[in-house]
Amino acid sequence: MTYGCIASMKTRPGFREEVVSLLLSAADGLRDAGCELYLVGLSEDDETTIWVTEVWRTREDHDASLELPAAKDAIGRAMPMLTGEFAKREMSVAGGLGL
Repeated sequence: MTYGCIASMKTRPGFREEVVSLLLSAADGLRDAGCELYLVGLSEDDETTIWVTEVWRTREDHDASLELPAAKDAIGRAMPMLTGEFAKREMSVAGGLGL
């Protein structure tokens, strides 16, 4: 089975699109790092929540990806635009469409 996680984060008002842009720019090279699926979604209920869904070959691949220069840069640039409200759920992925 592969490793997956779903995370939500809240941006400061007016910064959601900029954070989404940073998250999507960091997607380059994730497949080579072991990422099978990377989705960035927007909440339809409010204008500050972003959902990120990821599926990785292994948890170790995911953890190592956080050390990539592009990921570190995107995280560092996004942090001032976030409120600090995060939620994360981890899972073992059994399969599904697109995997």
